[in-house]
Amino acid sequence: MKNKEKLLNELAKLAVVVGANVQKKQRVVIRTSIDCAPLVHKITAQAYKVGAKSVHVVYNDPQMSALHLKYKTIEELKSMPQHIIDEYKYYLAEGACFISIVSPIPDLLDSVKVDRLNAANYANYTNLGFFSQFLSASKTQWTIVAYPNDAWAKKVFPNLHKKAAWEALLAAILQTSRVELGQSLLNWQRHNEALLNHNKILNSYNFQSLKFVNAQGTNLEVGLVKNHIWSGGGEYTTQGVYFNPNIPTEENFTMPDKFHINGKVYATLPLDYQGKLIEGFYLEFLDGKIINFHAEKNEEILRDLINTDEGSHSLGEVALVSHNSPISRLGILFYNTLFDENASCHLAIGRAYPMNILGGTKASLEELSKVANISKVHVDFMFGSHDMSCIGTTPDGQKVQILVNGNFVI
Repeated sequence: MKNKEKLLNELAKLAVVVGANVQKKQRVVIRTSIDCAPLVHKITAQAYKVGAKSVHVVYNDPQMSALHLKYKTIEELKSMPQHIIDEYKYYLAEGACFISIVSPIPDLLDSVKVDRLNAANYANYTNLGFFSQFLSASKTQWTIVAYPNDAWAKKVFPNLHKKAAWEALLAAILQTSRVELGQSLLNWQRHNEALLNHNKILNSYNFQSLKFVNAQGTNLEVGLVKNHIWSGGGEYTTQGVYFNPNIPTEENFTMPDKFHINGKVYATLPLDYQGKLIEGFYLEFLDGKIINFHAEKNEEILRDLINTDEGSHSLGEVALVSHNSPISRLGILFYNTLFDENASCHLAIGRAYPMNILGGTKASLEELSKVANISKVHVDFMFGSHDMSCIGTTPDGQKVQILVNGNFVI
């Protein structure tokens, strides 16, 4: 690829300046797999250039993680060393920001039994739940970017040789992340402005509910909480620092009313959860709760997700994405939520984001739980399509067409 190193430097700069918006004398924590070391080095350099106090890197080895899942006892999988918990508490106490580089290995955990995956997830939920809640409440900056690996590239581009597949995946990551020599920061400024304009329009209607219908069988009404806020693009921390959580992003999203969700929704893309693909599934809701579901593949994984806790029986997010988004136009299934959710309207099983309700980031967990869905999980799945219709209903009963044939018309 021509200018590959320069383009990767641009991606690193985006992660630091636009994504995490690293502040002077702020600690930076990079979380990623060992495959991403080349991008880690570039992000580290960019972070120090903008005045970071220090850069800490938390590496994981996906192959080692798979071996632990396969051979450790269930009891050991459910536990977590205290030094890991203390490490994250230290980062939060120091006011660090967080940059995650995703580089998934599809199908790596296919042979791992569900009870073992659940045990490892239990350890994370129980011991590091405070960290997830801290980030979801926007109490510091965080962002996610991506970097290829050979296995992921071959999964996305199975007809290409290994090197060509890797290059093709990198090109797709850079394109969808709006990386362009000398133009990346300007591209994101314009993109954020467009997303914020959509937020303003959607917020001005103060919709009471959204109705989604398509030919696949989706017929779903999603109530929205009172005083909900549409978000998308960049957002502010509770300290007033602007950042972009996801690179790329194409969504405008808000908080469903966990008591008023009714109907059936069909997924239009596979869901990669716990390293396994859940395919061909639907969910049926009554008064906010999932009352029925089915999946053609890995239904047991879907069942375990839904049964995680009380909150995982409902929704925490509804997101609108134009079917004509850049990721959708590529026609590529990335097998990763960071990309696939930005090709399609999506819903999230589980935890709601406090930012999506007035005063939410300053409310206690007890106060939030009265209106917002609280859960250990937040898992997006895609349900948008080329023929999706979305109609919003205002508090005075006005019907407003939001999406026609999957695209925004307001």
